[in-house]
Amino acid sequence: MGQPPAGMSRYIALLRAINVGGHIVKMEDLRRHFADLGFADVATFIASGNVIFDTPETDAAALERRIERHLRDALGYAVATFLRTPAELAAVAHYQPFPDAGQIGEGALFVAFLRTAPAAEARQKVAALATPTDSFQVHERELYWLCRTRLSESRVSGALLEKTLGLPATMRNITTVRKLAAKYPSTGEG
Repeated sequence: MGQPPAGMSRYIALLRAINVGGHIVKMEDLRRHFADLGFADVATFIASGNVIFDTPETDAAALERRIERHLRDALGYAVATFLRTPAELAAVAHYQPFPDAGQIGEGALFVAFLRTAPAAEARQKVAALATPTDSFQVHERELYWLCRTRLSESRVSGALLEKTLGLPATMRNITTVRKLAAKYPSTGEG
């Protein structure tokens, strides 16, 4: 998958509820669902709901709603969808939310992708969740979570973060985000 052709925009769809909680979707089926929407050059990246596609459409919010409707109809359950351009994903991958944290394990830093930047009140509520184990920083439409232990040992969960923010989210570890950004680099647009 090279650069998108002229007149086409590339998006990375980060899907929530794919291959977790008993909802199993084969990647070939997921690619077909996106192709059924008329998207071109559809690809998936690991089996956790990362779909890359090209489209002439440029309204990301309308695309998110359209994808969600189609997947709900096709799969029978809601699949929250969060779109980023390659340039936006590259910015997320390179952002340093905890520059004073020292060397942290790749699996200890997570990114929650949101549709919109959270309001000040939601940011304050998330900041109040911080402990010596868990640190949080909101930057634009992402929440960065530094977990200094195994997730299973933290009192914080993705569900708690969503509830605290009052926004749907989908979580990826920074390793996945960086690999995805490297595989689908930005053209400098978007």
